[in-house]
Amino acid sequence: MTSDATDRPILQIEYCRQCRWMLRAAWMAQELLTTFEDELGGVTLMPGTGGVFAVRHGAAVIWSRKEEGRFPDITELKQRVRDHIAPDKPLGHADRKRPAEP
Repeated sequence: MTSDATDRPILQIEYCRQCRWMLRAAWMAQELLTTFEDELGGVTLMPGTGGVFAVRHGAAVIWSRKEEGRFPDITELKQRVRDHIAPDKPLGHADRKRPAEP
């Protein structure tokens, strides 16, 4: 670890418990914690209602299903989190652009 976990950002993933999206939120949290193990201090899962699925850092919204109209692809979410908390961190294969569809 590069620093004490209390010095690092903590993300919140709010998910709709009525929609049973806890497993999706937990999987995304695990992916983010694995990818950003030195940069993140934690990921908090927050049950909500009404179809909510949002990833936040404090007041900053990194992803909102309501605003985007869909769930994030994990690569896309990792890129947004990286851009927000660790802009210089390379993501390896997740940084590669997919070829354009014909």
